[in-house]
Amino acid sequence: MNHLPQAYVNQMKRLLGEAGFFAYMDSLSRPVTRALRVNLLLCPDGRPPCPLPGLDGPVPWAKGCYFVEPGAQPGASPLHEGGLYYIQEPSALAAVSALDPQPGERVLDLCAAPGGKSTQIAGLMQGRGLLVCNEPAPARAQILSRNIERMGVRNAVVTCAMPAQLAPRFPAFFDRILVDAPCSGEGMFRRQIEAREEWRENSPRGCADRQMEILTEAAKMLAPGGAMVYSTCTFNDTENEGVLARFLQAHPAFSMQPFALPGLPGGARGYAHLYPHEIRGEGHFISLLRKAADAPAAPAADEPRRQAARPARGRGGEARGAEIGVPDVLAPGVAFERLQTRGGCLWALPAGEADMQRLSGLRVLRTGLLIARAEGRRAEPDHALAMALRPCEAARTAELSEAQARAYQAGEALDLGDLPAGYTLLTHRGVSLGFGKQAGGVMKNHYPKGLRRR
Repeated sequence: MNHLPQAYVNQMKRLLGEAGFFAYMDSLSRPVTRALRVNLLLCPDGRPPCPLPGLDGPVPWAKGCYFVEPGAQPGASPLHEGGLYYIQEPSALAAVSALDPQPGERVLDLCAAPGGKSTQIAGLMQGRGLLVCNEPAPARAQILSRNIERMGVRNAVVTCAMPAQLAPRFPAFFDRILVDAPCSGEGMFRRQIEAREEWRENSPRGCADRQMEILTEAAKMLAPGGAMVYSTCTFNDTENEGVLARFLQAHPAFSMQPFALPGLPGGARGYAHLYPHEIRGEGHFISLLRKAADAPAAPAADEPRRQAARPARGRGGEARGAEIGVPDVLAPGVAFERLQTRGGCLWALPAGEADMQRLSGLRVLRTGLLIARAEGRRAEPDHALAMALRPCEAARTAELSEAQARAYQAGEALDLGDLPAGYTLLTHRGVSLGFGKQAGGVMKNHYPKGLRRR
């Protein structure tokens, strides 16, 4: 049936019953469903600041999210690269909605790449509190870091570590934790035919063992009274209810927490199955757990060696130089707190020194907002700063047409007339795109080479 493994067909018949199974099979031949999530850091009310073509009504279970019409290409717009929105699978949005992160909290996204859920969390946190986004796979961690930058997130730390490396550094630390665990990917069968071919009858059991290991480490990092969402993009009960049963038996301080999300089924028992034949989405499993407020204090962790966090080599490598200042690109009255110079880079840290010391010895790709890099004796503003700035926060801005915005993102110099010399924040429809530098009557292009779109 639709080239599905027979063992999987038998599994779904058992889980869904005859009527549900045939409805599910019919859904696999329908078009893939996508959503557009507006960046709440730019639009706190969830409404886009300008008309966006191709939207097909709001996603009821997630703030600032809209279904996308089949065939629409919102990712081709300069506004996408400007961080105005993120293209995401609709049912995956429900995990963060169930987690319900709040401004000022400490939140961990433990399996975070490529960054859709992390940037959704960041929008709900509104730049206040500490968001730690972790991805163990180095290549995927780089993608995660780029998306954190693109969406202008200021208060995130991006790490590349195994959960067992993080747990000793953050005992009972986080108010909320998202574990969107690696899984057998049954919810991807409609949009990724190759996922069907990779599935094996023993895949769920192998994934479930790894998921238990991840949840066990996550439990150590959740503060008493804290909430944790465990989610997968798969349907079988081995990786979903089965993992939860094993986890709860081993962790009596945890209990299922009922929840309800608009437009979605289930949640009364603390978990919900989202199937593509029942909702507009590809499918997901979501569960909400609570750690007892009187849970025993976390055991004392071994003191990590006090060494500088190892910054990963990202775009541009490590800069050189000693102390550097904030470049002259900010409007009067705009300033950043907790500035730190490290490796020739100036960072605005998202937390105090004591919390940042917890990162000692880890591979860290991003520690808050990268303000500037030392280039010889000059401090050059980083692209991350441009993406995080609102136009009103910049000393100089220039609004680009769509054609100019596309040319800028392709790396071309621009003729914008007689503008003051120096760095200018370039915008399109009020959305920050990056820096240009006016010199000799031409706006020189400072859009990062690795991001340019031909």
